[in-house]
Amino acid sequence: MRDSSKGRGGFDRALMAVAATFLTVSATSALAQSATPRTAAELAIEAAIPVPQPANVPPPTADDFKIDSTASVAPKQIELPRVNANTDPKPVEAAPAQTTATAPAAPAVAPKTDTATPTPAAPATATAPAVEPVKVSTVPPADQPVADKLREQLAAKNLRYFDRKGERLAVEKFYSARDYAPVWTSAGGLTATAKGVIARLKDASSEGLNASDYPVPDFTAATSPEALADAELKLTSSMLDYARQAQSGRMHYSQVSYDILYPEHPTDPAEVLANVTGAKDASAALESYNPPHKLYKELKAKLAELRGQGDGPVVTIAEGPALAYKPAAKKQPAVAPEDPRVPQLRAKLGIAENPDDTRYDDKVAAAVRKFQESADLKPTGVLDDKTVKAINSPKRDKLIDTVLVNMERWRWLPRQLGASSLKDAYVILNVPDFTLKVMQGGSQVWTTRVVTGKPGNHATPMLTETMKFITVNPTWNVPPSIIYNEYLPALQQDPTVLQRMGLRLERNRDGTIHISQPPGEANALGRIRFNFPNKFLVYQHDTPDKHLFAKEERAFSHGCMRVQNPDQYAATLLNITMPNASYTPEKIRSMYGHSEIDLKFPTPIPVNITYQTAFVDDAGKLQIRKDIYGRDAGMLALLKGSRGKDLENVVARASPSYGRPNGSSLPSNVAFNDGYSGPSFFERLFGPPTPPAPVGRQQQQQQRRVITR
Repeated sequence: MRDSSKGRGGFDRALMAVAATFLTVSATSALAQSATPRTAAELAIEAAIPVPQPANVPPPTADDFKIDSTASVAPKQIELPRVNANTDPKPVEAAPAQTTATAPAAPAVAPKTDTATPTPAAPATATAPAVEPVKVSTVPPADQPVADKLREQLAAKNLRYFDRKGERLAVEKFYSARDYAPVWTSAGGLTATAKGVIARLKDASSEGLNASDYPVPDFTAATSPEALADAELKLTSSMLDYARQAQSGRMHYSQVSYDILYPEHPTDPAEVLANVTGAKDASAALESYNPPHKLYKELKAKLAELRGQGDGPVVTIAEGPALAYKPAAKKQPAVAPEDPRVPQLRAKLGIAENPDDTRYDDKVAAAVRKFQESADLKPTGVLDDKTVKAINSPKRDKLIDTVLVNMERWRWLPRQLGASSLKDAYVILNVPDFTLKVMQGGSQVWTTRVVTGKPGNHATPMLTETMKFITVNPTWNVPPSIIYNEYLPALQQDPTVLQRMGLRLERNRDGTIHISQPPGEANALGRIRFNFPNKFLVYQHDTPDKHLFAKEERAFSHGCMRVQNPDQYAATLLNITMPNASYTPEKIRSMYGHSEIDLKFPTPIPVNITYQTAFVDDAGKLQIRKDIYGRDAGMLALLKGSRGKDLENVVARASPSYGRPNGSSLPSNVAFNDGYSGPSFFERLFGPPTPPAPVGRQQQQQQRRVITR
């Protein structure tokens, strides 16, 4: 008889082994279900070992396990998938169980070492790189071949039309952002944007520019994608060149003279590309880079009048009988005589309407009258011999050149002349016209006559700075150039000359000498000095020599600008910066004395010193002034493309020097302490000075009383 206890023990051990296997498979199945998504290996295990669903299934009993204790073959072992320690969840370890030859133990989960069988890829996690979506081209199919060529040319960095690094980078970024789609053509035809740009480039001469500097490619001859891409970049280059020169000038002011300094305002090529290509009117957008100033636009209009046909061939009006238009009067019809010369006259005077009409009508007569005014002829409107001669005169070509160089100078000036916080107030001084104007809100507030620097090394510089304060009762610190060139020779002849003229001579600790003139009625700077610190050390000031303002040409100073009515000038500026202070010329004069007084501006006022040999006056008449410094010739040579030594000589003659005098000829006891300016009575006393070379100064500190509001 079999021992029931032994049989019972064998059954228990078998049941425990099966239970362990069941628990291991259940844990593995639950682990597989918790991972999302399950791998192919996990799905295979699940299919091999069915797991009962929890719903509607009764718990297992001992009768469900029919174990043959005499079986000699161990149950089939199921290999679970190995867990990747880097990406898979932490493996669940099965509880250890005792095994016999007939009861297999639960398999342990261990890292897989068999590399023969590839492990399925793990699902993407936060650390796995995302798959980059395929970029879909936005270029129309018809333009794709041109875009491909543009991509090739830009990638090759062989941009022969762009000499400036900033422009090259801007062009590359611009086309890259639009998938290299062309902007000037669409399906091989010109876009509206391209037509606007081309029209503006071809009309460059109306702005005083040279149209040949901005070549327009022949798009009709571009029959291949490569040719269209080449034309695309060429037009882009011309557009950028136009914008740059329209805004900043065809030449830099340093090429003309060393005594010119204006704030730089270069174009941003990226901004130009975005502005022009994104505008509804590309022509107007490109035109906007020309100066916005009223005086510039007036010169542009006069240029059109003088040219007639723009840059076309010179039209010569033949001699003939006088032509006069008679308007209708007392039931008499208007009389408009016909003449074969009238079409040429229309072209010469820029009358675009009815260009082939031979009638000398009211519009032609009005144009003739306007021309007569500009030519200092009696404005009768009659085409007589004097008028014909004036129209055909070579002087018109000279006038055109003068207008051109002055339009170029306007490109150097700041786009905003005034201070916006002061209702666009500013000071503008025209050196060849010897006038100073205070402007505010686009209108003239006040004007006065000025005396400017003498030609040569005393020329008044061209600059833009801000006036920060006014000094009443200034001390004049004599510049070393005048000490060296004028006072030292005079002292050798008369040691008392400085004392007799009220000048103080002081010897500094380092052995240098300093000469100054204290405040007073006879001070060389007069009663008021207007300060706008600048590298040329010039300023505006009063003068005891009032008689010089009666002269037509007033180039007598050492570089500074003498103002005819300084008390009114001071009151005007102070009322702009401090409108509640109620300054008057009388209030300014009440401050005259022997102590310096600084009147500081809460907001500085821009000061623009210009050189306008051609301008349009308030009556609309073109005014021409003498080129006292010889600047026009050098600029005209540059505008017309002159090169070489001839140009260098022209520019050098027009360029004053602001360097230190030759050290070998300069006495060791002379120091440079101040700027340069001096009244003409010193010149009358000592004779004409030799050309000085002003340099830096150190303002002598005197007792000051500062007034602020």
